[in-house]
Amino acid sequence: MNGDGVRGEREDGRAGGDDAAPVPPVPPVPLARLRQLRRAKDAMDRDWAAPLDLAAVAAHAGYSRFHFIRAFKQVYGLTPGQYLSRRRIERAEELLRTADLAVTEICWLVGFGSLGTFSARFKEQTGLTPSAYRRRHVGQGAGLIPGCYALLWSGGFKSFESRDGTAPADRNFREGG
Repeated sequence: MNGDGVRGEREDGRAGGDDAAPVPPVPPVPLARLRQLRRAKDAMDRDWAAPLDLAAVAAHAGYSRFHFIRAFKQVYGLTPGQYLSRRRIERAEELLRTADLAVTEICWLVGFGSLGTFSARFKEQTGLTPSAYRRRHVGQGAGLIPGCYALLWSGGFKSFESRDGTAPADRNFREGG
C-alpha cells in the first residue's frame, strides 16, 4: 500500500508491487513520422473551428484513421480529438477575456456543437465554468471588443456571404462592378 492508501500501486504511479518489471522507455519517433504527424497537426491548428473530419486529417499524415490516432497520441500525448478540444478551449478563453459575446456565441464560434459539451470541456481544462472564467478574467488584458466586431472578424456573419463563399463586395470587385 502506498502513501495514498492505494493497494498495488507504486510511488511512481505504476501498478504492481516491488517485483514489477520497469516499464520500457518509449522508443524515439523517426523524423519522417514526426513530419507527417506535424502536417496533420498543422491542419488542425489552421482549421480548429471547423468540424473535425478525422479521415481527412489522417490523410495529411498519410495514415488510416485508427493508425493516426495511435501515432498522434504516442507523439503528442493526446488523441487528435483531445488536442483539438484543447485548442478550441484556448480560443474560447481568449474570447471570454476580450470579446463582449454571450457564452453560447463563443461556443459556436470555437467549433463546439453543444453548449453542454463546451461547458464540460471548459471546466475540465480550466477548473471554472465559462461564465465564472469571464467574471474572474474580464478585467485582465485588453478592453472588451464589441460583439458585432468580434463576430464580423471571426466570420460569424455567414448570411452575408454568397453561395461561393465570397462577400458581395468581393464579388462586385472581381466582376468589375
